[in-house]
Amino acid sequence: MIASLPSSVKFICHNGAGYDQVDIHECTERGISVSNTPGVVNDATADTAMFLLLAALRRAWKPQSTIRAGAWDGSNPLGRDPKGLILGILGMGGIGMATAKRAAAFDLKLQYHNRVPVNNLVKEALGACGVKPTYVTFEELILTSDIISIHLPLSDQTRGIIGAQEIGKMKQGVIIINTARGPIINEEDLVRGLESGKIWSAGLDVFEEEPRVHPELLCNENVVLLPHIGTATVDTRVSRIRSIIVIPK
Repeated sequence: MIASLPSSVKFICHNGAGYDQVDIHECTERGISVSNTPGVVNDATADTAMFLLLAALRRAWKPQSTIRAGAWDGSNPLGRDPKGLILGILGMGGIGMATAKRAAAFDLKLQYHNRVPVNNLVKEALGACGVKPTYVTFEELILTSDIISIHLPLSDQTRGIIGAQEIGKMKQGVIIINTARGPIINEEDLVRGLESGKIWSAGLDVFEEEPRVHPELLCNENVVLLPHIGTATVDTRVSRIRSIIVIPK
């Protein structure tokens, strides 16, 4: 894609978070500067994460399908309450922090893992909102969280970071939420975890091979699915456009 651009192009802004959809090496070789729009997507993505989290707790796909089919089925599965459950936030960047603020209102116990613990300024900002997540190792987060919400960028280090081995270490009945990038989770292993009951439910806005969605996710009643619409609001789209920095000639 980059190779097909005219030589006059000197600046590319990815209208979203991360750089995984841009060939940075090729841009550097051609002298093209690359930017994105961090920050403005935090709230909308965090809202989507909480929507999926609450829907996954209630296993909302089945009762919603039932009522849309014209039935009133009292045998729909019981859901779970968020209060007192441990939410493990994997990646405490802007979106992770925005998710933590929202999750605190539901009385979830918060812990997180990041490459490094957040600094004192971030701690103070979160504390001012009554949010005091505990820093834990990746291993501890996997072992002890009732719900895991993923907010990592996609890189060689994070691709497939959640697979069969990690799922095997999780609590029985864990809930997994992903609004980051699909390839962070090995989708086949996720499917197997759902089938076995190890994973109680999942809420997904992103997928390993978009726009393809694993067919066994599509038919699983315990999965809530969205077609990568985390930032698809009028307000966020306007904010992203306004945040683009235009490099002067």
